[in-house]
Amino acid sequence: MNDVVTATDRVLVAFAGQGSGTGALSWGQREIYLAMQHQRSSLAIGGLKPLPPGTTVAEIADELRYLMTRYPPMRTRLRYPPGAPDRPTQELFASGEIALEIFDVAEGEDGGQVAAAVEHRYKYEPFDLVDAWPIRMAVTREHGTATYMIILMAHLVSDAGGAMVMLREVETRETGPVPGMQQLEQVDWQASDEGQRHNARTLRYWADLLRRIPTRQLPEPHPPQSPRHWAGELCSPALPIAVKAITERTGADSSAVYMALFAASLARITGINPVVMRPVVHNRFRAKLVGVLCMVAQAGCCALDLADSTLDEAVGRAERATMAASKHAYFDPWALNDLIAEVARERDPELDIATFFNDRRLRKGEGESTLPPPERDTLDRARAASVFVWTDKQDDPIERLFLHVEDVDDVEGAPLRVQLRVCVDTCYLGSDDAIALVHGMEAIAIEAALDAGTATGIAGPSEAEAAGVAGVATGSGAGG
Repeated sequence: MNDVVTATDRVLVAFAGQGSGTGALSWGQREIYLAMQHQRSSLAIGGLKPLPPGTTVAEIADELRYLMTRYPPMRTRLRYPPGAPDRPTQELFASGEIALEIFDVAEGEDGGQVAAAVEHRYKYEPFDLVDAWPIRMAVTREHGTATYMIILMAHLVSDAGGAMVMLREVETRETGPVPGMQQLEQVDWQASDEGQRHNARTLRYWADLLRRIPTRQLPEPHPPQSPRHWAGELCSPALPIAVKAITERTGADSSAVYMALFAASLARITGINPVVMRPVVHNRFRAKLVGVLCMVAQAGCCALDLADSTLDEAVGRAERATMAASKHAYFDPWALNDLIAEVARERDPELDIATFFNDRRLRKGEGESTLPPPERDTLDRARAASVFVWTDKQDDPIERLFLHVEDVDDVEGAPLRVQLRVCVDTCYLGSDDAIALVHGMEAIAIEAALDAGTATGIAGPSEAEAAGVAGVATGSGAGG
């Protein structure tokens, strides 16, 4: 099979949906647009799936028509006003056409490999967000039957929460009103007096936090590795066992446990405390955004003081800090960037809050009640089965440090597993430290599962106490 796959046929799919118009980008769209610009990537989300035997190309074309008709972000293109090259606007179209590409699998070719090659091309080939639709869809065809469907969307369309809405609705072909405030409605509310008051309150929280935290969150820059940016994954059957034990003992949400483990392991490596991180918040707990498909997830910010504390205490602090971060994770990212620049001029040009935490698990806690009790032998055997692999090495930039907590696709007969995906800029955190970070999270979790008195290993007094910011660093939040 050729490395570059080319469609053998195309089916034009006409669509017509509700709504049209122009407007600024919403806050969620602005945030992901900034990330896409920084990382020089469309940050495409989606993938491929095998189709049931007998599926026709016409059925997949109908599914594409349904998506384009129902979801406004898929009918949206960017516009760049004169004089504002860094602040695009959007245009929503009521109707149009989109091509469903067909890739015929030649005799002797593996259909799964062809589909994977299409997925790779769709994922890494930059999207034209001005003159084309921000979604790509294709089928592979063998002997006249559709065998795989491939769908990738530019991240500007939606976050993972919206993608789950899409999967649920497309399964049943939901035809009721599209839930939630749509993107242009969001823009109108955000520009209203109520929206501006909300944004001002949120930015006061950020301003207070930015003026209290340590300005450096990672070691001083050093010569990077080549390529500079690395990403790897630890697949661990031990983590769900250990985290379940900790959640049962503390009563905390498992996301708070993973956040505390991340903070403790990172602080052991860097020696920097409190640990300031930006948890990604889906924002669909807000009444106007329930069930909406569009980009509404944003990264909040919180600080955890780990000095002279147990892991259980750190979990409690993480839970409180997460609540504060979530409350203040709906804001204008352009205004936040202006605020960060202002505080950096006051405090330190290298002010750094580029440490991100994203719990992307869909099955939080599901199936964990059937896990064996956390005995030492059980945990040690599970840990021995953990596997770390490097998945990406590139010179295109990513954030300085980004940790994703993810489900692992079920494999028949395999134990429940959790995957830690770590992305690092090796100018600040080397590849060895990245490996130590995720293995450290696993090791701390195991010790804490067996012993409620397990310490974070961070000695006091903390920098937070020295600077008079203990109220923020212990997770009580800042501002109002």
